[in-house]
Parts: sequence; structure tokens; C-alpha cells
Amino acid sequence: MKGVQLDTVDALMAQYAAGMLPEPVHVLVSAHLELRPQQRRKVAAFEAIGGDMIETAAPVALNDADAALARIFASQTQPHCEPAPAMMSDDPLFPAVLRDFVGFGSKEVPWRRKLPGFKEHMIGKIDGCEVSLFWIRPGRTIPAHTHDGLEISLVLGGAFHDGRGRFERGDISVADDSVDHRPIAENDAPCIGMAIVDAPLRFTGPLRQFLGDLIG
Repeated sequence: MKGVQLDTVDALMAQYAAGMLPEPVHVLVSAHLELRPQQRRKVAAFEAIGGDMIETAAPVALNDADAALARIFASQTQPHCEPAPAMMSDDPLFPAVLRDFVGFGSKEVPWRRKLPGFKEHMIGKIDGCEVSLFWIRPGRTIPAHTHDGLEISLVLGGAFHDGRGRFERGDISVADDSVDHRPIAENDAPCIGMAIVDAPLRFTGPLRQFLGDLIG
């Protein structure tokens, strides 16, 4: 995902509207919009602003994408745009777009145990991104870590919290090398989600804490 500025969820929405995301990130955002259809209005607004900019702006080089994005966020007008209707899924966890992407439903995930209380299914490497599904036992803590690249996660079930806030079904978490966090699944239910990374994560924190979290 090099060269793609995704440091906020709004920036992610703007890149989605511009058609600039790698395929798995596009799927993740589409799944988010299926779970949070009210966000479609924001995407439609970005699309309308982008269309107006194309009609009125002088041609610019492709490497000026960051400046174009800055102008989108600087705009004071948010035109009224009717969002496209959301797809409907009969799966209890997977939005329709995600189920179509992975080729199976949430009850058919071939989970593999990675750590005590942590399961994963690797979907594969697509467009330079490692794509996976994760399952975290209620109350389980993931060892503290930061990122050499980007990690974009969508919560599909349950919830987790870290030093930044709480993320529940439909929420997107965007983390980069400026984020050092220790996610903890909430106690009510397993935390299940989709994760996309473009570089390995790097463990941090005291050794004793790391070993305790690793054992679970």
C-alpha cells in the first residue's frame, strides 16, 4: 500500500471514492459500508466533490494525489448525495461482499490456532497486502506491537479496545508505525475480524508482559 495515505478512516473513505485502494482494502471498506450504511453518504459526498474538482481543476500530475486529497478535506461544502443501496447478507457475521471475496461463510472458516485464544485464517497475499481473518477469545490480550507499514482491520463480531479507543462490529482500525498498541478483546464475545497488513508487525513492551500475553 505504498504511497497511499490512509492515516484516518476519512482518508480511507476518500481513497475508496477515488478508486485508489488495493483490492482487499476496497473489499474491507465495502464490507464496512454494508455494516454501516450511513457512511455511504460520506463516500457519495467525496465522489461528488472529486467529480467537481475534475471538471473545474487544471490537469495535475498523478503524484499530486496527496494535495488533491488535502483539497477534498479543506472543502467547506458537502453536497447532498443519495447513497447507493447496501447489499444484504444472510450471514450472521460476514457482509455479502466479504463472503463473496473469501468464498465461504462465517461458519465455514478453516481456522488455525496461532496462539492460545487466538485463531487465524490466512486468505493470502493480494495486491501487495497480506489478508487474513482473526478470532480472539473473550478477554484475550494481543501482545503489544507497532507496525513497519499499515494495518487495517474491520471488526465483524465482538469488540476490542486498546490505548486509542473501542472498536466494535463495523468499526475500522487503521494503525501505522506511529501506533503502539495492545488490543484486548472484550469479555462478552469473541472478537472476529478481517485484517490487512503490508509489512510485518513489530512486538514492543516489557519482556515479562510480552511472554504473559503470548501465553494468553
